[in-house]
Amino acid sequence: MTLLTTLSRGFGFALLAAATAWSGTSAAAQDGNWWEGITTFGSPDYSGKRASLERTPPRQDNLNDLRPNQVPWRSDEMLAAVENAIARYESIVNKGGWPAIPGNRMLRPGDSDERVSYLRRRLMVSGEMPRSSSFNDYEYDSVVEQAVVRFQENNGLRTNGRVDQPTLAALNVSAEERLAQLKLNHGRILDLVQPPPEERYVLVNVPAFQLEAVERYQTVLRHRVIVGRNGRETPVLKATIRNLNFFPYWRVPDSVAKLDVFPRLVNEPDYLQKEQIRVVRGDFNGPEIDPTSIDWSLADSRVIKLKQDPGPQNALGLVRIDMQNEHGVYMHDTPMKPLFQQRSRAFSAGCVRVQDVFQLVEWLAKYEPGWENPGQVQAVLDMGQALDVQLSRPVPVYFTYITAWAEPDGRIAFRPDIYRRDGSAAMAEVFDPDAPPPPAQGLAP
Repeated sequence: MTLLTTLSRGFGFALLAAATAWSGTSAAAQDGNWWEGITTFGSPDYSGKRASLERTPPRQDNLNDLRPNQVPWRSDEMLAAVENAIARYESIVNKGGWPAIPGNRMLRPGDSDERVSYLRRRLMVSGEMPRSSSFNDYEYDSVVEQAVVRFQENNGLRTNGRVDQPTLAALNVSAEERLAQLKLNHGRILDLVQPPPEERYVLVNVPAFQLEAVERYQTVLRHRVIVGRNGRETPVLKATIRNLNFFPYWRVPDSVAKLDVFPRLVNEPDYLQKEQIRVVRGDFNGPEIDPTSIDWSLADSRVIKLKQDPGPQNALGLVRIDMQNEHGVYMHDTPMKPLFQQRSRAFSAGCVRVQDVFQLVEWLAKYEPGWENPGQVQAVLDMGQALDVQLSRPVPVYFTYITAWAEPDGRIAFRPDIYRRDGSAAMAEVFDPDAPPPPAQGLAP
């Protein structure tokens, strides 16, 4: 591959500082030919296509954030697509990058504003807007709106068709920073494919909030996931799925008990009863004790343990996917399914909650004796009894942190650097403060 000889494995150079904003009165802009020097080779072809959102007021966020093809992140195809994206962005940078959009006021459909001309130029350079469009037009028309929606889709933002604060922040990340981000993530993907991928594995991309199950080097399942919030980050790791636990108890980790539950019990002593949580002493198999006898402001999580009964109220839902690792994290079902409708899904205490998890469980168990029939999972659920299934063919699992990649059709995707690991202050500021707050949630792994 063209870049494998020049990009060393696992390089972690710091991202470049934000470029100086491009003046709207540059010579290239004045003579009307500013875009002639900006190459668009390898850019996706949006001709004849509409963004996935219909133009109906008020615009709703159509949550189509799962990758659209069978190419895994861990693949030579992905490496080649990212290399093409790097070459394209190197050309953009060499020709001067793109203009920053001045000001901080929202732009929306129907506006007439000189800042719209900056927006048009910005979207033409990165490829979301056709180059045949007029870049000097101040009108925020349907062409601009559809281009903004494409940009939001490519950047993991709410697709509302408006240049709100998170969209503006993403637009104003410089071309130099995006190029460095692509190179950094190329190194991350290169690490993942050395040694070569297994025929069958699961991969969770944390900042993309999605999981893919791969078999015979093609993605066969994709799921939305909920990952760890800041301060309770989901780690990067490799582990092995060895067991499936139906109707599990939840053994509340000491950190969650100490930081979340004990303080809550000081003011809400009936919380344990509502959530069907038992209090035991010593270890999770120790004797049950009366919670009213404990001063929760002084409780020691090394001595006092919490164990939640199985059932629909259980924080793990109805199944736990066991993958022993030094971080004590795993994948599981959840009773808080409305959270999957959020576009940014960093709500957990480090574990990964999987939407439609029983499809994944069927795939994990399908080679086990007696589990060839997908209906077996439903039969276990209907029975309603605890069951542990040990996999005779364990499945590798990877938790990764990939914030930039490219698709075979040329589309380049970026995701907010939710844990601030990419080294750019500008990219760390791309978040969605206007998103609706998540529903109140109870105890959460």
